[in-house]
Amino acid sequence: MRRSLALTPESDGKAPSTPAAPRSDWATIAKLLPYLWRYRWRVGFALSFMLFAKLSNVAVPLLLKSLVDSLVIKPGSAASMAVVPLGLLVAYGALRLMTSLFTELRELIFAKATEGTARSISLQVFRHLHALSLRFHLERQTGGMTRDIERGTRAVHSLISYSLYSIVPTLIEVTLVLSLLAIKFDAWFAYITLAALVLYISFTIVVTEWRTKFRKQLNELDSVAHSRAIDSLLNYETVKYFNNEDFEARRYDESLEKLRRAQLKAQSTLSLLNTGQQLIIATALVLMLWRATVGVVSGTMSLGDLVMVNAFMIQLYIPLNFLGVIYREIKQSLTDLDKMFGLLEREREVADVPGAVELAVQGAAVRFESVNFAYDKTRPILRDVSFEIPAGKKVAVVGPSGSGKSTLARLLYRFYDIDAGRITIDGQDLRGVTQSSLRRSIGIVPQDTVLFNDTVAYNIAYGRPGASQDEVEAAARAAHIHAFINASPKGYATMVGERGLKLSGGEKQRVAIARTLLKNPPLLIFDEATSALDSTNERAIQAELESAAQNKTVLVIAHRLSTVVDAHEILVLEAGRIVERGSHEALLAQQGTYARMWRLQQSGGDQPVPALQA
Repeated sequence: MRRSLALTPESDGKAPSTPAAPRSDWATIAKLLPYLWRYRWRVGFALSFMLFAKLSNVAVPLLLKSLVDSLVIKPGSAASMAVVPLGLLVAYGALRLMTSLFTELRELIFAKATEGTARSISLQVFRHLHALSLRFHLERQTGGMTRDIERGTRAVHSLISYSLYSIVPTLIEVTLVLSLLAIKFDAWFAYITLAALVLYISFTIVVTEWRTKFRKQLNELDSVAHSRAIDSLLNYETVKYFNNEDFEARRYDESLEKLRRAQLKAQSTLSLLNTGQQLIIATALVLMLWRATVGVVSGTMSLGDLVMVNAFMIQLYIPLNFLGVIYREIKQSLTDLDKMFGLLEREREVADVPGAVELAVQGAAVRFESVNFAYDKTRPILRDVSFEIPAGKKVAVVGPSGSGKSTLARLLYRFYDIDAGRITIDGQDLRGVTQSSLRRSIGIVPQDTVLFNDTVAYNIAYGRPGASQDEVEAAARAAHIHAFINASPKGYATMVGERGLKLSGGEKQRVAIARTLLKNPPLLIFDEATSALDSTNERAIQAELESAAQNKTVLVIAHRLSTVVDAHEILVLEAGRIVERGSHEALLAQQGTYARMWRLQQSGGDQPVPALQA
């Protein structure tokens, strides 16, 4: 079953942290600033170009005023008419060009900062997610989490773009226009403009804050619908097995219906916001033009002044007209970015201790010393488990499902930290060494093999990235899958499909065996390594595994006892406790749990593999 569907208790009392409460917008911006700081010179140049662009833009109405006033020609001034407007027209065109030029230079200079910041944050989140514990990944929903990361990355672009390209330029332009209106005309022009701006911005902020809850609900429902669709498609075969296409469609439609209602509510509140904004803008524009018209009629203002005031208002209110959208997008971007930063702040349940050292492997002798562990504190999994795997020896663990066998492998990989006791390799406590060096030294063939949606060659070479094609093929031969791969039309370039679904269970397991053989670590874990193979292939591959395990320390987790009869020691695990231990012959002689399991399997036709008999 996919991890996104794992039924792991949420309230297990074990996770060290819970998702942080949403931070304030300023706190989110403060988290973003260090990423931008490395591009501070580019930010400075971009702001300079933006200032030049706005100065050019504000100069356009001033020049337009002079152009209109120059058209009021006195008799006998034909030469003046021929020269002055032509020069003003050229200057007008030059200012328009400079506005566009400086704007494009700003975007060109700052593009590297925007893309670099988005890349840095996305990479950091990706690395952090891989560093989080297995518990987090068992509880997460893949679709929703990837949606959060996607929106968070997009939010970086939106936030920088809207703030640097819209909010800051508009504030600069408003300041310049208010100053010019107050200086050139009576203060009422500035008062009307300022009052309209204050009312517009206040209305926008109040209504947008009110709408934010609907937008958040919309995003949550979008993530739920996306997660359901992804989970259903990833489990395509299961849906088909149980003939549940209609059931899945109904579940998805329920999510879509909730999403539709949320979208309608979001759209209706957006219409209310836009209507209110237009009413404020229209009222202010009428008042400004009315005062300018009165001034022209009374002779205190020229026709060019009227044109200039109108041009200023148009230039000012066009960007303000989008302020509601911009503010909403910035708020949404901050929310999305906060969610992604929230992922970054999820504490690592399993982390390297300060001063952790590299694991120094000598013989790879493994010791479990009085180990206690529970995924959920109310249900212990391992109880006072102690055993040793001597260097270069093989120890097998058998027992019923749910007894804790696979948990031993997870603890050895340090996917979880134990509650009590100690696990060592060559006398080194696993909690005192780096996880990277520990996992470099271990190879595993899991019972449930999941492959990447890539080629067969890629999946085998994943055991040791950078391995040559000859090494990949040698590992495939050892895992008895080379002939099958060569028989495929594309050979090693054959795509295996999502999670390897184009391959059979046995083929996937042989790919897993091949990549573990390619890794060639000193410590091996075989977790039902041949469970998906037929008897013929099992015998052949078991012999290869035995060959690969020579002079290595091996932990075998098995249900079929016939595959572990040659183990140095066999541990019988029941309800998290070792109830029997010894060699195959010694355990049979005890006539206990192991002997009973052996007789049961033999009567079922599970004969020992001859090559592995003691």
